[in-house]
Amino acid sequence: MSAPLHRRSRSTVARLWSGNSVDNMRADALAGLLGAVLVLPQGIAFATLAGLPPQYGLYSAVVPCIVAALLGSSRQVVSGPTNANSLALFAMLAPLAVVGSPAYIELALAVTVLVGLLQFATGALRLGAVANFISPTALLGFTAGAALLIAVHALKDALGLAVPAGTSAAGVLRAAFTQAPQPGALLVALATLGVAGALRRWRRGSPFMLIALATGTGLAWMLDGWAPSTWHVRLLGTLPSPLPPFHVPAVRFEQLPQLLGIAAALTVVALAQSIAIAKAVAARSGQRIDANREFLGQGLSNLAGGFFSCYVSCGSLNRSMPNLEAGARSRMAAVFAALMVVPLVALTAPVLALIPYAAIAGLLVLVGWTLLDRPRWRQLTKASRQELVIAVVTCAATLTLRLEIAVLIGSALSLGLYLHRTSRPAMRTMGFDGERGDIHRPFVVVAQSSRAKPECPQLKLLRMEGSVYFGATAHVSDQLQALRDEPRPQMHLLVMAKSMNFIDVAGSDLWRQELHARRAAGGDLYFHRPRPRVVEQWRRDGFLDELGADHVFQDKRSAIRAICGRLEPSICARCTVRVFYECRALPGPVPVSPNKAQAVPGEDR
Repeated sequence: MSAPLHRRSRSTVARLWSGNSVDNMRADALAGLLGAVLVLPQGIAFATLAGLPPQYGLYSAVVPCIVAALLGSSRQVVSGPTNANSLALFAMLAPLAVVGSPAYIELALAVTVLVGLLQFATGALRLGAVANFISPTALLGFTAGAALLIAVHALKDALGLAVPAGTSAAGVLRAAFTQAPQPGALLVALATLGVAGALRRWRRGSPFMLIALATGTGLAWMLDGWAPSTWHVRLLGTLPSPLPPFHVPAVRFEQLPQLLGIAAALTVVALAQSIAIAKAVAARSGQRIDANREFLGQGLSNLAGGFFSCYVSCGSLNRSMPNLEAGARSRMAAVFAALMVVPLVALTAPVLALIPYAAIAGLLVLVGWTLLDRPRWRQLTKASRQELVIAVVTCAATLTLRLEIAVLIGSALSLGLYLHRTSRPAMRTMGFDGERGDIHRPFVVVAQSSRAKPECPQLKLLRMEGSVYFGATAHVSDQLQALRDEPRPQMHLLVMAKSMNFIDVAGSDLWRQELHARRAAGGDLYFHRPRPRVVEQWRRDGFLDELGADHVFQDKRSAIRAICGRLEPSICARCTVRVFYECRALPGPVPVSPNKAQAVPGEDR
């Protein structure tokens, strides 16, 4: 790392506090209060999914959240327990110990420490570049799928459905269509959603989510006091203490290899979620993400959390997006959210116990709706059908598979599309514009211009656009072979290589084969302005020695002058095209052309 960690941490905290105005701190405090309220039911539910006592979900919303916020890269991402991590941890540890037993808890905490070490190593080794392969298109599909997941899972509480914890999105939808909604829950959810939506639109600067949550809580209190029992809604109720105790995980040494394998799998799950969520939040807030720093922050948050009775945490979409929507402006919002959990439970337990699940569900439905980003979907529909398919497939994978698998699928599809596009570099035949006057006649693409003059019968001018690497050699080879197989092939080839950005060993072998084929047929191969890195590759693998330095030119005029002196004189004597300036001095027939303009110096620049 570039600076000692303790110095970086101090400077980070100082910058957070000194750089924020009173308004920013107020906005972060209000967003943090909402985050603290939201995590209370979620933390308890996620701990249950992980097979741990409820308080461990609240523990995991305190220490990891603070550490990741202060040391991570994103200003709005809130870390803590998630459903994916909880389910993965349960699936991997259940065969090793009785779920919920002291031995099971020790294994969960030990795995968390190992996950933190692996995540920290990933950031310290600067492997964060893998995050660059999560494309914006895949992120759009992932975000839309996650938005739908948030909204669908919120239906359970918004409609008061009787479904067990951990039910999939499909199971929640089935219950929504087969069970009658509880009228009280539906009314509270709609009221909360309506108030939040109205304030968000007309009073954007207000703490609209907290106001809406208070409205839903008040309505639930009235229903509980004056409405029939069928209209009563489920409340949070009594919450366990969220103060995380310090505890060193105790596991047997012989268990470490097995736990390390589990930790490696969970590291992939957590990092994939964290970086995808961080990039999705950054895409909406305009912030740039440092993936290595994000990995370091996540690693240290789990490393510290494992010693404070916390299980595996990562960036939480259910808390990060509401945090952003609530107006969070810096990392202090996540710090406030974590710090407020303890006093909220300790000092306002009776009030918090009255918050209805349906009101929280109404807020989550609004968050899901705002995440869909409909304008970008419309733009993508017009811009590229291929990328639209990638976004749709990623969205579908997010809905049906684990989040990190969906991100990998979207990224793989994006990389596949990129490889397909780069494997077919453009190869355009160039000629002169016959209608632009004598002096400033530029080159044009012959296939795209009806004004192009006829081509020289001996020299082909070919512009290469794209890299010639192992994935592109088949396409380039086929195109070059097609040029040689024409009824009257131009045996001399000048490749305008300024846009040939990269070449590998396979690409050099391709040009070597083309050189041999053309020289065997009595022609030759030349290059105009190849990039320095291309020339260096040719020099390393010996192709430049075979080609000859006199076959590489820095401008078209000198290239054509030199090549014209190497063309077959007998063919030039019979030629009526005479497109080059050098052709004017040759003996033979007068050029025949619908354009009377003669070539002059400077025309072939």
